[in-house]
Amino acid sequence: MKLSAIFLGLAAYVSLAIAQSQEWGQCGGIGWAGSTTCVSGTACTVINPYYSQCLPGTASTTPPVITPTTTPTTPPSTGPTSTVSIPPSPTGTNSNALARAAGKLYFGTATDNSELSDTAYVAILSDNTYFGQLSPANSMKWDATEPEQGVFTFTGGDQIVNQAKVHGQIMRGHNCVWYNQLPSWVSNGGFTAAQLTSIIQNHCGTLVGHYQGQIWDVVNEPFNDDGTWRSDVFYNTLGTSYVDIALQAARAADPGTKIYINDYNIEMTGAKATSMLNLIKNLKSRGIPVDGVGLQCHFIVGEVPTSLQSIMQQFTALGVEVAITELDIRMTLPATNALLAQQETDYKNVISACKAVSGCVGVTVWDYTDKYSWVPSTFSGQGEACPWDANLQKKPAYSGITAAWS
Repeated sequence: MKLSAIFLGLAAYVSLAIAQSQEWGQCGGIGWAGSTTCVSGTACTVINPYYSQCLPGTASTTPPVITPTTTPTTPPSTGPTSTVSIPPSPTGTNSNALARAAGKLYFGTATDNSELSDTAYVAILSDNTYFGQLSPANSMKWDATEPEQGVFTFTGGDQIVNQAKVHGQIMRGHNCVWYNQLPSWVSNGGFTAAQLTSIIQNHCGTLVGHYQGQIWDVVNEPFNDDGTWRSDVFYNTLGTSYVDIALQAARAADPGTKIYINDYNIEMTGAKATSMLNLIKNLKSRGIPVDGVGLQCHFIVGEVPTSLQSIMQQFTALGVEVAITELDIRMTLPATNALLAQQETDYKNVISACKAVSGCVGVTVWDYTDKYSWVPSTFSGQGEACPWDANLQKKPAYSGITAAWS
């Protein structure tokens, strides 16, 4: 054989190898325009309608054909269709047991991976009479789950999911689309609208598809405090349609999950709450799936809004459920007996508002202990925001919580 022929053959082989998706790379899905074949030793495997991946196994040359769904002329029902598994109700007088006895799905807490090495902390976290639900503080955010385009890692999220499963606790996924904690390839990618649409679909679909059967904060913090849309890579490229794209991708990936929009400062009457109410009305009128609204409730001692219960009722009147998703009530340090007493009253009032609204399904504190609170590093001179202190001892705030559920 002539050398030229050999070189031509090698060139063709190299071109084919380059054209194929590498192991763990994307090879198909709605909107995917790249290679649909995988390198030898891997198979193109459907993860969800928006994402197929080259996984180790028998090679496949053609991924399954996935046909995008079309928007129906008549909007379908978009009420909660979740198949989230609800553990049996625990008994006793602790916070989650009392919440369940009051007809709610859970009283829960956020946690983070670094905290799971703290034995004393984990002992309380694992007690489902205290906590019936967990939220990952960071390990399911975009920078943690897709640090490079198409390269997903679930190690951190899986650790917290396993912690919840072992102890009969519900998981809340947090979050799919948020302006913060984005890898630079997303925030500085300079993508077209079509490209970013596909990226959102791939990310949300893969994330929700991996963590089946739970609750998801799909869209996080879309509004500024004045009720205008937040300027970020998603809104600046796609306008408000990015919300539709994310919600639809989540629903397609797991029809059984509960999908939420989550934000702060929507707990009181005002421009931001009005914008969220209008968004929910708009989504429902167009048949875009949305099951719930998360009210974060990062409050200051003595400043819990008196309109909290009314706002929750306004949301549930639109056909969605609500949840208090990130509750803490901070104070200016040092803590005093008077401040701790007011904090007890404030926690009691927040829980009472949820208890009074049938569509409020549960309350999550943004970590249960001051030892791991985000507040001191974010708000200078403030802290003591949680119902357990830094020594893992219950504060008067915890008594406010249990009194309200009782």
